[in-house]
Amino acid sequence: MAYPDKVLANDEKVVEHLHPSWITLVPATLWFLLICGATGFGLAEIYDNMDSGTGRSVVVIIVIVVAFLLLCWLTFSPWIQWRTTHYVFTSHRVLIRRGVLRRTGRDISLQRISDVGFTQSLWDRMVRAGTVTIESAGEHGQEVLTNIPRADDMQQTLNRLIEQDNDRRSRQAYGGGQPQQGQQGQQGQYQQQPPYPPTQQY
Repeated sequence: MAYPDKVLANDEKVVEHLHPSWITLVPATLWFLLICGATGFGLAEIYDNMDSGTGRSVVVIIVIVVAFLLLCWLTFSPWIQWRTTHYVFTSHRVLIRRGVLRRTGRDISLQRISDVGFTQSLWDRMVRAGTVTIESAGEHGQEVLTNIPRADDMQQTLNRLIEQDNDRRSRQAYGGGQPQQGQQGQQGQYQQQPPYPPTQQY
């Protein structure tokens, strides 16, 4: 079972499962094209201007190794970080997971969230992204989710989920909206009591 389904409770549903905005991958993609192009050009120059032999083979290997290391640092690492960063909004909580080798995570119950805000620059509005800030009670307090797709919509979604969670907890606390048995008994006793002041028989 894939994440996040494997960490959900029985009555919990995923409403939004997000990764950071696609705009975060643009620099990595540009680096990929630049490194591949430069490597191809360099290898072509080496084969055209150097005689075959051990020296040329060593230079070719060095170029390929350097290109591979640059790709790992500037391209593959951002791609993997993007893929392994999860922002999940469920009917009960907000789940945040980041990292590959060093994993970090936080679960924020909807009932502990006191405020949800978002900010967008002009560039963010153009690419339909932004920053969502979640204020919650607890040791960590504020959680900032950067490069969230459709940040304004996600703020409204979180506010709606918080209201629905409050309604759900209220229904559970009061037995699905019906008075509990003790309350019904008390109401019955009140109804059976004579009116005040009591009537007198003459």
